[in-house]
Amino acid sequence: MAAAGGRSLLLARYRTGFVTPARLLTDGEPTKFTPPVKPIIAPKTGSQESQKRFLSPEFIPPRCRKDPLVFYVERQDMIERRKVITIPEFYVGSILAVTMSDPHASGKPNRFVGLCIQRSGKGLGATFLLRNIIDGQGVEMKYDLYSPRIQEIEVLKLEKRQDNNLLYLRDALPEYSTVDVNMKPIVFRESEVPVNTMQVKMKPRPWSKRWEQDKHHIKGIAFEYYLLEKHIKRAEKSAKPWLEFDMLREYDTTAIEKKILAEVTEKLAQATTNQTTA
Repeated sequence: MAAAGGRSLLLARYRTGFVTPARLLTDGEPTKFTPPVKPIIAPKTGSQESQKRFLSPEFIPPRCRKDPLVFYVERQDMIERRKVITIPEFYVGSILAVTMSDPHASGKPNRFVGLCIQRSGKGLGATFLLRNIIDGQGVEMKYDLYSPRIQEIEVLKLEKRQDNNLLYLRDALPEYSTVDVNMKPIVFRESEVPVNTMQVKMKPRPWSKRWEQDKHHIKGIAFEYYLLEKHIKRAEKSAKPWLEFDMLREYDTTAIEKKILAEVTEKLAQATTNQTTA
């Protein structure tokens, strides 16, 4: 009974991707793992000005009373991950292509192309969400930015949007979320990242969320074409206009950004120097 229970546990772990087929089916010693010769440091993309001005938002710790040592330790792990894979500069509104290994299909990576509609999380818990319309259906893929399964993150089109997230595209017409899966990268030659100021057209109501409640903060929807008088009155009752003038809601991170950016740049430069001398 104990052997059967142990085998069932191994089978369950294998199905969830925690055990490789070779390790599960081997009766004797487990298969020997062969590490790579040396870490591969991918070349940086973008101009030097771009690298200097951009700091991935997950490096900036949230305003809280937690021990800063926790964020420092996580930051060291994030830097080690960046020595192996290039995590490029991208924003909400950029078009990305992510190549990811599939634990259930050996040797067959999975590549998904989509529009980045959200970035969230801090530290090693940072995530980003891609959306695309495939065969008439909306498909969204959420990735852990520092997942070891990610093999490549390619920016096909670098641009920003007026809003911090584009979750309202779920209720917009499909054409605003459709991206060609065979899209070629667009070379970025400008000194500043362009901002796309388009306003999307929405599907008929009802929507998955009452976006009109945030109409003072959402700039990508032309609400005057979709709201009736009753909708406007209902939104005014739940509005919080004082948040716009709340100075304590946001805190100045200029000093900590410069400190963290210098630390990250120094660590990556040392890794590049060590690999060159080796």
